[in-house]
Amino acid sequence: MNKYWVGLLCVVVLLLSDGCRKRRMFRNAPPSPRVDTVAVSDSVTADTLAANPAPLPSVDPRLNVDQIDFNYLTAKSKVSFKSKDQDINNASVNLRIRKDSLIWLSVTGAGIEVARALISPDSIVVMDRIHREYAVYDYAALSNRFNFNLTYDLLQSLVVGNLPLPKEPAQKIKNERDFLLLRQSEGKVLVENYIGEQNRKLKKLLLVEQPTKNTLKLDYDDFSTLNNFLFPFTSLITLDYQSGSDGQFYQTLLRIQHNKVELTDKNPGFPFSIPQKYQRR
Repeated sequence: MNKYWVGLLCVVVLLLSDGCRKRRMFRNAPPSPRVDTVAVSDSVTADTLAANPAPLPSVDPRLNVDQIDFNYLTAKSKVSFKSKDQDINNASVNLRIRKDSLIWLSVTGAGIEVARALISPDSIVVMDRIHREYAVYDYAALSNRFNFNLTYDLLQSLVVGNLPLPKEPAQKIKNERDFLLLRQSEGKVLVENYIGEQNRKLKKLLLVEQPTKNTLKLDYDDFSTLNNFLFPFTSLITLDYQSGSDGQFYQTLLRIQHNKVELTDKNPGFPFSIPQKYQRR
C-alpha cells in the first residue's frame, strides 16, 4: 500500500484523539468513599442511617473542566504531517464522528478521494483508492508500532479537546504559570493536562510513557464558540518515540487546521464498503 497515505492516515488515527476490544481508559472504578462502621442494633433504623450519611470526598472546584459534548461531529480540515520518511502539506480531510462509536475519514488530493478510513472501538480499516488496496489495524499493533498505548477513547478525546482520562474526586489541581495543572496516570502513562484558568479549557496535553520516555505533546489553539462550547480549531501534535524496529528515536509532527466544524444531532452518514476487487495488505 502507498506509504504516503498509510503514513498520513496512521498518524491522523493516532492523534484524532481502548486494545483490540472496546475498553475505557479508566478501567477501574474509583474506590467507594469510606463508610464508618456503625454497630447496628434493633434501635438503629434505615432512617437513622440516612440522617447521618458518610462524608463524601472533597472535590476541587477547579476540576470543572469544560468538556465538549455531542452526538455527531463533522469537520472539513487541512492536515500537515512531517516524519523521518514523509513531508505532507495541507492534505484535505473530511471528518465525521459518532460519539463513542465511529470516526470516519476521507482524504482527497488533486480533487479526487485517495483514501478512506473507518475507526471503531475495535479496529481501524483504511482503503487506498489509488492502488485499490485496504488494510485492517488493531490498537495493539499500532501501540506496538509506536511504543505507545493507543485507544479509541484517547483518539476521540484528542480530536475534540477533552480530557483523555476521566476525573477523580481525589485528584488535585495546582497553579502552573498561566495554567491549572492536572496530573493523572493510566498504567505506565503519565498525563499532564494544562487547563486555562479563565475558560477551563484543555490548552496543552503531555503524555509520557514509562520507562521508554516516549512522549506525545498536544497544543490546542484558535478556540471558537461552537454550540455553546469552546472548540479548538487548530491542533499541533508532536510525537517523540523510540522505534520498536531499530531502537532509534524519531519525531513526528502533525498540524490539524479545522476550516469548518459542526456539532449536530443528525446522522451525517458513514459510507464505507470495500470493493471485492480490492486486495488486503
